[in-house]
Amino acid sequence: MSAVVVVESPAKAKTIEKYLGKGYKVLASYGHVRAFPKKDGSVDPEQDFAIKYQIIDDKKKRLDAIDKALKKADELILASDLDREGEAIAWHVAEVLRERGSLEDKRVLRITFNQITKKAIGEAMANPTDVDMQLVDAQQARSALDYLVGFTLSPLLWRKIRTGLSAGRVQSVALRLICEREQLIRDFKAKEFWTIEAACAVGGGEFSAQLHAVDGKKLDKFAITDGINAKTMARRVQQGNFKIAEVAKKQVKQQPSPPFITTTLQMDASRKLGFTARKTMQVAQKLYEGIDVGGEMMGLITYMRTDSLNVSEDALAEMREHISTNYGADYLPPKARHFKTKSKNAQEAHEAIRPTAFERTPQAMKQVLDADGWKLYQLIWKRALASQMAPAILDQVRADLQSTDPKNGGLTLRANGSTLAFAGFRKLYIEGSDEPGKTDKPDSERLLPPLAEGDAVDMKTADAKQHFTEPKPRFSEATLVKELEANGIGRPSTYASILNVLRERQYVNMEKKRFVPTDVGEWVNKFLVASFGNIVDPKFTASIEEKLDAVARGESEWKPVLRDFWGPFKAAVDKAADAERPTEETEEVCPDCGKPMAIKLGRYGKFLACTGYPACKHAKPINGPKEDTEPELSDEKCEKCGSPMAIKHGRYGKFLGCSAYPECKNIQPMEKPKDTGISCPECGKGTFLEKKSRRGKIFYSCSTYPKCKNALWNKPIERACPQCAAPFVTEKITKRRGTEHVCASEDCDWKEQIEAPETV
Repeated sequence: MSAVVVVESPAKAKTIEKYLGKGYKVLASYGHVRAFPKKDGSVDPEQDFAIKYQIIDDKKKRLDAIDKALKKADELILASDLDREGEAIAWHVAEVLRERGSLEDKRVLRITFNQITKKAIGEAMANPTDVDMQLVDAQQARSALDYLVGFTLSPLLWRKIRTGLSAGRVQSVALRLICEREQLIRDFKAKEFWTIEAACAVGGGEFSAQLHAVDGKKLDKFAITDGINAKTMARRVQQGNFKIAEVAKKQVKQQPSPPFITTTLQMDASRKLGFTARKTMQVAQKLYEGIDVGGEMMGLITYMRTDSLNVSEDALAEMREHISTNYGADYLPPKARHFKTKSKNAQEAHEAIRPTAFERTPQAMKQVLDADGWKLYQLIWKRALASQMAPAILDQVRADLQSTDPKNGGLTLRANGSTLAFAGFRKLYIEGSDEPGKTDKPDSERLLPPLAEGDAVDMKTADAKQHFTEPKPRFSEATLVKELEANGIGRPSTYASILNVLRERQYVNMEKKRFVPTDVGEWVNKFLVASFGNIVDPKFTASIEEKLDAVARGESEWKPVLRDFWGPFKAAVDKAADAERPTEETEEVCPDCGKPMAIKLGRYGKFLACTGYPACKHAKPINGPKEDTEPELSDEKCEKCGSPMAIKHGRYGKFLGCSAYPECKNIQPMEKPKDTGISCPECGKGTFLEKKSRRGKIFYSCSTYPKCKNALWNKPIERACPQCAAPFVTEKITKRRGTEHVCASEDCDWKEQIEAPETV
């Protein structure tokens, strides 16, 4: 008997074929093989949401290769990933081959595995199943919803705001969260408050304490709101005599965090490593698919798109043995720890993200992995192992200091501290924090000296410290993923794509690794909230996710989900089509006709326009430069005449222009293009520079331009093509096929899947 096995990525194919041995041919589909045509009507609400699929152009040759191999085989084994996308890919491959008549007299089997190891592949082959149509239908419903929203809302945005915009079902909610947080920050009014901090000593040991109560009444946060009272109180504290009135001690156990799931991996990689969610998933994909270890390809981690906290008994036993051998019996709890998965739809047959073998320690893998791969592998390895270690034990101490001076009595100071009595899991791993300024330093660094009731306190200094309340910070990648997950929006596998889409569409910018909405993003959000408030509401979007989960569990059919969504959505679209184009009112008056001027959003940003349009067509830039305004000079010197370069504003944004204009007409971009360091193969002299086109699209051109006009739309990657040895490959990103590395040579068809496509 012989069989053809179909996986998603060619990186897996060689490893799995080696594990399976003779009689098996393993081929890659390179992700999805069918998709909706790039035109309206692929999902037809008038025909009960009939769906049309077409084979993706460059997947025909992949299907032809599978078809050809099947002629000599008895079985087709579908081995795509074990999530909804993977199930749908398996179904699409089978459907195309069935339509071709290639599956006559062939057995069709479905296998899944959450790690690429010989044992896992063997177990999967021993327990084949059928394609799970419940998961396929859930994925079809999600894709159809996203398609309907995109193809319906995008043309509406073109008419009402500006051309070239697009909207999506889930990322519109993420954009709303970002914009609402920004508005909260703008509206926030800081409140002043003061604290009294005292530097104290007992028996030579120094510590700090804070004013806690006056005349037995506990002070709340805003008890002291002005500097005069605060400084008066600080003088009272410094002039007072204090003793230790009470010392309270207790021991607290701190339990470890569970092993990673997709969302928590993205969060901690953002906090600790500075990775974007997209980068985290790209690096994790490589670790999962296989790394060359001593001449053998090995999958180093389990499947990284999961919301299950389950860990196999074999892995638990291996972890416990590693802990006992390397850390000692004190670090091993009496029995294995099991974590309860919060997600209603988590599949417990899946596992949390963990190493496939704990004997492959981060230190052992350091020479094998690149820098990013090693950092992420170490994070996964430590988190997983720490989840099975003994709890940390903290000795917490609270001391109250009471004033003993009758003339200055009634003051109580409080000091808090803790000692790490037993490190437990903290010896290996401490979870990151989303709070600004907070670090992962252990509590043992906040120590109090030995204190006993009745001890006299030496008051060194007492200072009044001014504070202001602060708004919630802007979302980082970690906190936005956390917010999306908490609201039940999207799926773990979609978050990286959602965040990337917001950036690519220039709805947000990143400032200090935080999301800041652009003018375009805020206008799109205002329009969507005004016209489709219920549909872009987090609770409504979460309810759609619950319905899709119910389809995946087989509790409901998928087309009723589309019907329930489409009715209210279509009514809202029809109403919005008749609405006025959104504007912002101003107090400025049109100099031509006297009517109010309004802020509008145009192709190149905000501008002022007369509300009397089209009768009056007066328009001008907002805060545009006046004739008598001196130009803002930069530190740059003109390379042609030596005059200072001035910062100017054009239709494509800021640029540098020679201040000696019009005598010298030299111009240059504000920011120097980023040099990729990759040599141009056409001229052999320049390197590829990252630039932006007039429409804001990134491209890469030779640094010797205009002498050499070689340019690329795809990002060049410093890696020789493994097939033809071309000096570099390029990174190609598409919604349908995800992220691929493609040979830069037009004569070579080599490709490698880096990140699978994700439904947004």
